[in-house]
Amino acid sequence: MIGYAFMGAAHSQAWRTVNRVYDLPARARMSVICGRDEAKVAEAATRLGWDAYTTDWRTLIDRDDIDVIDVCTPGDSHAEIAIAALAAGKHVLCEKPLANTVDEARAMVAAATKAQAAGVRSMCGFNYRRVPAVALMRHLVDSGRLGVLRHVRAAYLQDWIVDPQFPLVWRLQKDKAGSGALGDIGAHIIDLTQWVTGQRITGVSGLTETFIKQRPLPSAASGLAASADGTATGPVTVDDAALFLARLDGGAVATYEATRFATGRKNGVRVELNGSLGSVAFDFERMNELEFYDATAPGSEQGFTRILVTEADHPYLSAWWPPGHIIGYEHTFTHEMRDFLEAVGTGADPTPSFVDALQVQLVMDAVTRSAERDSAWTEVAPVLAEVAV
Repeated sequence: MIGYAFMGAAHSQAWRTVNRVYDLPARARMSVICGRDEAKVAEAATRLGWDAYTTDWRTLIDRDDIDVIDVCTPGDSHAEIAIAALAAGKHVLCEKPLANTVDEARAMVAAATKAQAAGVRSMCGFNYRRVPAVALMRHLVDSGRLGVLRHVRAAYLQDWIVDPQFPLVWRLQKDKAGSGALGDIGAHIIDLTQWVTGQRITGVSGLTETFIKQRPLPSAASGLAASADGTATGPVTVDDAALFLARLDGGAVATYEATRFATGRKNGVRVELNGSLGSVAFDFERMNELEFYDATAPGSEQGFTRILVTEADHPYLSAWWPPGHIIGYEHTFTHEMRDFLEAVGTGADPTPSFVDALQVQLVMDAVTRSAERDSAWTEVAPVLAEVAV
C-alpha cells in the first residue's frame, strides 16, 4: 500500500479485517507500506499492521512476492503508480478520484484495458457504494419499486475549511489534488447516484466558487489537523464549493452540491430519488437506515417508512452482527476489499472499474468547463469514445 495517512489508515483497517469476517477465495497479507517520510512510514507500519515499509514505491513494482498495489496517495501520483503497477502485472486498487485530469484517467484506462487481457484486475475505491443501505437503494431501483425515475438530489456537505486561518494543505492545491470540493467529495455523489440509478450523466450546468483565495502556509504536510506556520500565505487554486444541474440518460433530472463550507456539517452525504411509484432517501449521518415511500400502498397507509438496514439478508451484513447492531464508516472499506478480493480470487472484473471512474472524471471535467463559461450547458463526453481515443 502506497500512502499511510487518512485513507491509508482506513484501507489498513479493512485489509486487517476482511479475511477474518468473510470467507474469500484469496487471502490478503499486508506485506509493505510505502511513504516518503521514513520515520513516519516506519511508525505507520507498526501501528497499522504492515510487515515492512519502504520510502520508494518503485522498489515494489518488480517484487515477485507482491500481487496487489493499493494506491492511497494524493491524485497527482495516481497515474504514474497505477500504470507502472499494471504494466508489471500487479492488480491495482486506486483511491478516488481516479486521476487529476481526463488525460491521466484515459491513460490509466488504457493501461488497465491492456492488463485486463493478461488477467490483471483494477478497481477504483468509491467506498460509499459499499454502504449496505446504499446497496439496498440500488436493489429497490433495480427491482422497479420506484418506477420511472424522475428526480435525483445529491449533496455532500463538510465544513473543515470554514476557518480562513486553516492552512494551505495539499487538498487546496490544484497541482496535487486536481480540484477541490468537486473532486474530493463531489466525485463520490456523482459515482453513487449513477450507480444506484443505473443512469449516466449526459450534460451539466455548473457553478464553482473559491471563498478564501489565500491561506496560511502549513507547518507540516498534514490533513484535517494541520496547523499554520507563521504569517506567510499562498493561493488556494481549487474550488471551495461546486454545484450543478444535470440530465441523466434514462430521463431523470438531477441537482448536485459539494462544499467544504457548509458550517456545522461534518460529513453530510444525502441522496434522494423520486420515481413514479415511490421515493427513497439516504443520509450518511444515519448510514444504517433508508427512508422509503411506496406510492402503490393504499392512501391511508402511505408515508415514508424507516428501514433499518441491519438484517443478515441485507447487502454485506451476513458476516456482521445480529439485527439492530449497527455498523460504521470503516466497514465500507472492509466491504470494498471483500469485493476486490472476491473478484481477483475468481478471475472476475471488479467494479467500479477504471472505465467507470473515467466517466466520473468526464462529468467533473464538464462541470469545470461549464463553470468557466458562466454555467453554460455542457455535454459530458461519451466514455467509450474517450477510451477508443
